[in-house]
Amino acid sequence: MAKTKEKVVELKPKAEKISEKHLIKLQNIVNAINALQFNIGKMEVQKFNAMRELGKSQSEIAEMQELLLREYGSYDINVNDGTINWPKKPSENGVEKPKEDEK
Repeated sequence: MAKTKEKVVELKPKAEKISEKHLIKLQNIVNAINALQFNIGKMEVQKFNAMRELGKSQSEIAEMQELLLREYGSYDINVNDGTINWPKKPSENGVEKPKEDEK
């Protein structure tokens, strides 16, 4: 039988701590992640509040449309000047029919 030569591998002793340079880098990364998670949470709360306010505003506009429909017969209003946008009169072949007193 042939003799095999055993390899001797020297192992580094187990470290108790990481280097100061690596510790600082690790802490910076963890702090950045924590800050981002905090900011995302804060934005989610702002988003939730904004969505709730949007829902309230949509309910208010629906109530206002009902009021305008009862009071004026339409809720199609120009919000800049308050003009009611009445529908155009039905026309025949693109030509408006004259009113009874215009004949």
